Amino acid sequence: MTQPISQHLRLPVVAAPMFLVSGVELVVAACRAGVVGSFPSPNCRTTAELDTWMGTIADSVGASDTAPWALNLITHRTNTRLAEDLRLVAEHRPGIVITALGSPAPAIDVVKSYGGVVIADVVSIALARKAVAAGVDGLACVSSGAGGHTGHLSPFAFVSAVREFFDGIVTVGGGIADGAGVAGAIAAGADLVYMGTRFLATTESMAPQAYKQMVVDSTADDLVVSDGVTGADASWLRPSLIANGFDPDRMAFTGARTYDSAGGVPARWRDVWAAGQGLSSIDAVEPVADVVDRLEAQYDAACRRLAQRSAVGSAT
Repeated sequence: MTQPISQHLRLPVVAAPMFLVSGVELVVAACRAGVVGSFPSPNCRTTAELDTWMGTIADSVGASDTAPWALNLITHRTNTRLAEDLRLVAEHRPGIVITALGSPAPAIDVVKSYGGVVIADVVSIALARKAVAAGVDGLACVSSGAGGHTGHLSPFAFVSAVREFFDGIVTVGGGIADGAGVAGAIAAGADLVYMGTRFLATTESMAPQAYKQMVVDSTADDLVVSDGVTGADASWLRPSLIANGFDPDRMAFTGARTYDSAGGVPARWRDVWAAGQGLSSIDAVEPVADVVDRLEAQYDAACRRLAQRSAVGSAT
């Protein structure tokens, strides 16, 4: 992009890419509301479907006064269609490409050739250093409190550590679900804030209605962080684990489950539902525009409070 991302945004927020949840409608609604909309490429099962999604989004939010959209691209070698995905990136030119599960290197030349921004999804300082060495424009620091496969560092500790060696775009996510949290992350040194769970329970998300309602009805005490579903630590909704035959208090990954949705076996992510610690502040399923309106009011109030505190400190 020819201008900093923040110049295109109403709020420094990314509606984070969520597997099986983020789709065209959510991305477009987020961008029109003034925050970054994004989706993970695996939500499209075929290259043709990805082409359609990207074209629809580009046509819908292509105006210069609309927030940019982002594609979350799997760059690991297990993504057998990576070359085709990158061909579509070059064609549809998302303003931001967020790489995940592999080195960001394969995407960098393609995205930078049209002026786009590459942000690498990282869960540790070591991975952050590798991404910076590869030449990314930014980092998405997935921290403790995030939904799905969660990080282990505090958002504040993560941002502080990264700022010791990186002056590019820093996005941080993990348990942030209101405008005050966004303001706190920006004050701590982040440029953008990842918010996933907050946008899961919106009318535009692809999540089943029962999933959205479970997020509304649950609090952070209803989350279980365990490797028992996928083999890697993830943050799961306790009621969903129970409904799918797991014992939330006795979970350990054995590798025995196939997670094939055929034959009545529960499929991870589709049938077993994840959420982040920010769900305690979500009390209704509502349109994205209403969510962003509330976030903006909370953010502005928090910024005023911080300014007042700074003024008092300066006066003394």
